[in-house]
Amino acid sequence: MSSHRIRVSSGFRQRRSGAGRLAGSLRWLWPRRWRARLLVIAVILLLLPPLLILPCRWLPVVQTTFMVNSRVAALLDSRPHPSFARDWEPMENISPRLAEAVIAAEDQRFFIHSGFDMEAMMRAWRHNRNHQRVRGGSTITQQLAKNLFLWSGRSYVRKGLEAYATFWIELLWPKQRILEVYLNVVEFGDQTYGAEAAAQRYFRKPAARLNAREAALLAAVLPSPRRWLAAQPSRFVNARAARIQSEMAPLDYRP
Repeated sequence: MSSHRIRVSSGFRQRRSGAGRLAGSLRWLWPRRWRARLLVIAVILLLLPPLLILPCRWLPVVQTTFMVNSRVAALLDSRPHPSFARDWEPMENISPRLAEAVIAAEDQRFFIHSGFDMEAMMRAWRHNRNHQRVRGGSTITQQLAKNLFLWSGRSYVRKGLEAYATFWIELLWPKQRILEVYLNVVEFGDQTYGAEAAAQRYFRKPAARLNAREAALLAAVLPSPRRWLAAQPSRFVNARAARIQSEMAPLDYRP
């Protein structure tokens, strides 16, 4: 009996020593200093978005990662491309009709959600199950987060980063500021970013003087601004702009 207990105890010690050797090898592979460094890097990555987002609550946003990526792609493209156009204007210099048009077209629940519109996401999911043309459910805040810090494309990694940035934008900025920055950085045409650049390029007037029809045309091309033209609208863009214009009046946006 005692010899059996000894054999069992000996086997336990052998197994335990094997586990100890494994833990020791892992500690050798990940020394304490490297674990500390990885922890510091993780903390920095978690804190970097709010540290970047908070100053933009007050400072003009004149460059985004989306603009940089687009510019690099255009420079590498052998085909002719238009010049890079962007102009920052405060909200009081942008027609309220454009704000109404963009909200009507992209995010009609903008002022009542907290960055994520679950109803729109579910509608998009149900639509995409049965149609080849993909419909998005992203809010204006989500689109802004992507334009400011991320890249185009569809991946779970990018959507996760987008959600994290969206959370901080909604937490640190008022809705008015979110809309102001969005209207200044969104792409209204190939290499044409922001309301002022689009108004000057397509309608030869400042953004403050855009009427309801012109605003609806600019909002109508947002899903595909490099394929659809506000100045030379196709039948589809005209129909989409007419629908947007009919939905603008009830919004009655006032900065």
